[in-house]
Amino acid sequence: MQIRTFTGGGFGQNAYLAVCEPSQAAAAIDPGADAPRMADAIRSERLDLQAILLTHAHIDHIEGVHAIREIAPDVPIWLHPDALGMYRALPQQAAAFGLRVAPQPEPTHELAHGQRLDIGGCALDVRSAPGHAPGHVILVADDQSFALVGDVVFHGSIGRTDLPGGDFRTLMKSIRDQVLTLSDSTVLYSGHGPPTTVGRERESNPFLVPHYGGELA
Repeated sequence: MQIRTFTGGGFGQNAYLAVCEPSQAAAAIDPGADAPRMADAIRSERLDLQAILLTHAHIDHIEGVHAIREIAPDVPIWLHPDALGMYRALPQQAAAFGLRVAPQPEPTHELAHGQRLDIGGCALDVRSAPGHAPGHVILVADDQSFALVGDVVFHGSIGRTDLPGGDFRTLMKSIRDQVLTLSDSTVLYSGHGPPTTVGRERESNPFLVPHYGGELA
């Protein structure tokens, strides 16, 4: 599975296009401010878009859902049910940052821990990882070569927990149970910043190093 990154907006958010080769089946993950460019790539390359997958419902991860739906009106939108309230409150989220963003198309399918999503001949496994936001999930390649981790963990940092629904101890447990249990070679594609690996974060992330395995919490 090939992962392409689309970064944009004032939040510097990374959206991802996961393409299963050679079938060209694809999934759009967390379409944000750069979603129009993602939509152009899907259309120009004639990719078979099969899903919009949302790791959580913060404004920067969902503000471009409509741009993807414009080119694929019937594509399913997947979101964990615990994130639905925040998703529907997008205009209020935007107002808190002095922005105006219209409501996005309603999610059509629910994500759940332990679920496997088939994208062409490839698969992504859903792991529940709350703490940064309600209903946050990560998406792990079935061979564990990579994981799309949203805002759970970053290169040298972790997700903030001071926004509504955030909780530090819950986030640390999610990192310990759902991220650090992956192989050290697993590439982590985060919602902001460059990719990293499980091994690098286990060894050098200042939030994880003081107590090996994220036991700081």
